[in-house]
Amino acid sequence: METHISCLFPEILAMIFSYLDVRDKGRVAQVCIAWRDASYHKSVWRGVEAKLHLRRANPSLFPSLQARGIRRVQILSLRRSLSYVIQGMPNIESLNLSGCYNLTDNGLGHAFVQEIPSLRVLNLSLCKQITDSSLGRIAQYLKNLEVLELGGCSNITNTGLLLIAWGLHRLKSLNLRSCRHVSDVGIGHLAGMTRSAAEGCLNLEYLTLQDCQKLTDLSLKHISKGLTKLRVLNLSFCGGISDAGMIHLSHMTSLWSLNLRSCDNISDTGTMHLAMGTLRLSGLDVSFCDKIGDQTLAYIAQGLYQLKSLSLCSCHISDDGINRMVRQMHELRTLNIGQCVRITDKGLELIADHLTQLVGIDLYGCTKITKRGLERITQLPCLKVLNLGLWQMTEKVRGRGSAPEHLRWSCWGSW
Repeated sequence: METHISCLFPEILAMIFSYLDVRDKGRVAQVCIAWRDASYHKSVWRGVEAKLHLRRANPSLFPSLQARGIRRVQILSLRRSLSYVIQGMPNIESLNLSGCYNLTDNGLGHAFVQEIPSLRVLNLSLCKQITDSSLGRIAQYLKNLEVLELGGCSNITNTGLLLIAWGLHRLKSLNLRSCRHVSDVGIGHLAGMTRSAAEGCLNLEYLTLQDCQKLTDLSLKHISKGLTKLRVLNLSFCGGISDAGMIHLSHMTSLWSLNLRSCDNISDTGTMHLAMGTLRLSGLDVSFCDKIGDQTLAYIAQGLYQLKSLSLCSCHISDDGINRMVRQMHELRTLNIGQCVRITDKGLELIADHLTQLVGIDLYGCTKITKRGLERITQLPCLKVLNLGLWQMTEKVRGRGSAPEHLRWSCWGSW
């Protein structure tokens, strides 16, 4: 006897619908009543983020989202009051307002007028009109917040960080990218250095301070003393930190990813301090640090040999440095040495001989490599990603027979 799909139990239909993308989930709800009911099962929409343009009143919008169990919302354009969202979804868990340039302190203040215990994630990136006043509201009413994105909110100051340190004790992730007014004082607030005024955000695990130009090594001292649970620290483009600051970070045993990209005052001495400490780093990025050279690779081999990802783009390293590093780096999976113009085929042969677990390598702009070195690299057994941008490729190297089938080429050079 032939069995039609309409005979399936609603629970089975819901299980099938859960594998569809968001647009198709909505389409199956329009087929018939049975499919609509099955598609509204909360398991179908688990983890889905609704992306909304709030332009005009829609009385059925939020009841529909709640019926499907959707509790994560991204606002793509905000032409109505933010309070419209908060009132419509009292159990909201995640609110993404990134890029809502017209959001003001006044609009946020009208929305956050009472505690919202369900809200865990708030993204205000590039909401450039937001100031410390809004952070006061957030600290007062969003006590359970775990993730706060403030990247590009250039009006935030140390006072705002004091408010965060006072009210958001459960915060695990904080992004302060390009918050240009933030200084060592603000980082001290977060790290609990001013306990008389604020306890601090001592549960932080992810902290992004990219392009915070006022920070110095004192901030790193505060971080090492107070934020002992920190796992990921992004200090890229922080020109005020130096080698001396690495001494403070070198004993943060919970830290597993450190980004020092384009930190102009970091040199081989800084990596020496990191290698001599008790770090168990899994990822390190010192790309575009002009004072990094072959000696850094020797230090890494001595004290940071457990790295799985290492980025050295545009550093002054050579085949000699590669030779001093590769024999100890058995865990390395990703190596980025793009624009390291002193690397030749000899360096690639050393990599191919010893870094047999590599999954990805960036050779963008390595102008001294030839087809001989490239052929050796492409035979690495685990290699899946190879970036050869700005490299003069020959027909023989490009041939499909010269590289494993699983390798994904990424090339923008001359053909």
